[in-house]
Amino acid sequence: MPLEASEVAKHNTAKDLWLIVQGQAYDLTDFAPEHPGGMKILLKYGGLDATEAYEPIHPPGTLEQYLPKEKHLGPVNMESVVRVVKEMTPEEKERQDRIANKPSLDECLSLYDFEAVAKSVLPTGAWAYYSSGADDEITMRENRGAYQRIWFRPRILRDVTNIDFSSTILGQKTSCPFYITATALGKLGHPDGEKNLTVAAAKTGIIQMIPTLASCSFDEICDAAEPGQCQFMQLYVNKDRAITEKIVRKAEARGVKGLFITVDAPQLGRREKDMRQKFLNEGSNVQQGDDKVDKSQGAARAISSFIDPGLSWADIPWFQSITKMPIVLKGVQCWEDAVLAAEAGLAGVVLSNHGGRQLDFARSGIEILVEVMAELRKRDLLKNGFEVYIDGGVRRAGDVIKAIALGAKAVGIGRPFLYAYSAYGAEGTVRAIQLLKDEMEMNMRLIGAPTLADLTPEMLDLSSLGIRPVDGAPDSLMRQNYEPLSGIGNGLGAKPRL
Repeated sequence: MPLEASEVAKHNTAKDLWLIVQGQAYDLTDFAPEHPGGMKILLKYGGLDATEAYEPIHPPGTLEQYLPKEKHLGPVNMESVVRVVKEMTPEEKERQDRIANKPSLDECLSLYDFEAVAKSVLPTGAWAYYSSGADDEITMRENRGAYQRIWFRPRILRDVTNIDFSSTILGQKTSCPFYITATALGKLGHPDGEKNLTVAAAKTGIIQMIPTLASCSFDEICDAAEPGQCQFMQLYVNKDRAITEKIVRKAEARGVKGLFITVDAPQLGRREKDMRQKFLNEGSNVQQGDDKVDKSQGAARAISSFIDPGLSWADIPWFQSITKMPIVLKGVQCWEDAVLAAEAGLAGVVLSNHGGRQLDFARSGIEILVEVMAELRKRDLLKNGFEVYIDGGVRRAGDVIKAIALGAKAVGIGRPFLYAYSAYGAEGTVRAIQLLKDEMEMNMRLIGAPTLADLTPEMLDLSSLGIRPVDGAPDSLMRQNYEPLSGIGNGLGAKPRL
């Protein structure tokens, strides 16, 4: 017989704590002190229906997986639940008006346009989480600025009637040399979360990297894929290696074609925009861990307590022993570590600073790429198929072309596709990808390269790459979307430029 809401409501203290999620009651009394998102958010919903707060940031099955069966109290008569009507604040009313009046999808002509619309329509906390960078956000801005210090040296009188930018990544075919890299908490931006990216990747023939900290479950994302669709897996390594092994083996069993181990996050960076939002909710709890830090310091820290700061080169042979998937290290930031990865027999590296969200003043991936390729070639470490990718700051196909010309096999793109589906769903991401493809064809024709193999370092002027002004010539499109730290408090949710 279903529980009545009045009975559940009695259990609303730290010593006796029940919650309702998706019509089911759960006893969280014993679990609450270990909750990675802190106890405060649980007490807020003590004895109440927490579904609305729970769903955007937890994969389905989280409670079933991590809470003992005896703590599952059974169904609740939802007709007896008192519905809490949220007061429509003036800020929320303005946001809803912006959603209703946002530009049509076909008005978006570049990735910047999607970012502008997303900034306008996302809830404040979601925008703060997605857009934040580490500390003063200098590396986040430098990721973009570095591309703008590389200039083209086009070749002429070449037959560019037919342009082909198809490629492979880890031996898997892709329609273009960029992939959807992992980003966390997709349901903060859209109810379908990361499944939007799965659908868009299938429609456009590119590869999606599934994040560890997805809002959707791993199985949901895999199930959303078309037959034969290629997916990679991004892995944060859990302190409990048994959990890590289970995740890796499941990914391989589901047909995932590559394992990208994040190595630049022994601790998540200080992202002050995010922290100012006092994110008290737990993030994706696909991995359980304990945490002694203040959980009110933003979404990033609330979801990251399980990550193992002890991960080291000594662990690489163990990973190689538990999977046949090609292994790539994601977050390499100097040539020395790229060389070590190649010498360890790994499949490749992603030169990345985590989208400027970890160590401020870390260099951009495109700058690191130059020295990495030189040192790998010097040691003949590319002969066995070792591949190099980069991510961070890519907003134009010209950026992709610059990376390919310097030796990258492919480029990862994260925030722009996330912004596209936050504003317009899966079709938004499809359009964003198609815009990049259109730019690829035009730019390759104009630079004089009919295929990716025709893109060479000689087509680039790198003389200014190593000059790193903290604030050089302003990029007006980027700056209108970028939220300066001084603007926090009244800047988030500003009206779009469109």
